[in-house]
Amino acid sequence: MSGKICKQIYIEPHQEHLLKIIAQQRGVSEAEIIRQAINLHISSMTNFQTNIATWESEKTFINSIRNRSALPGGRDWQREDLYER
Repeated sequence: MSGKICKQIYIEPHQEHLLKIIAQQRGVSEAEIIRQAINLHISSMTNFQTNIATWESEKTFINSIRNRSALPGGRDWQREDLYER
């Protein structure tokens, strides 16, 4: 058990039942199932934070486009022209 830290946790009876079943099906220890669950949970939180940072970047870009002035002369096409193409 080198490199690991011992933690005591409390789980519900139904969680213990599921934990035993999953560990037995996968052929690993209950502790390994708990470690995998922690890693899965943490990675989902990290991905969410990354997505928030990406969205903030996109919002900044969208606002920069929205705030810039119109091009001189305007556009030379009509929306209906796009349907004819």
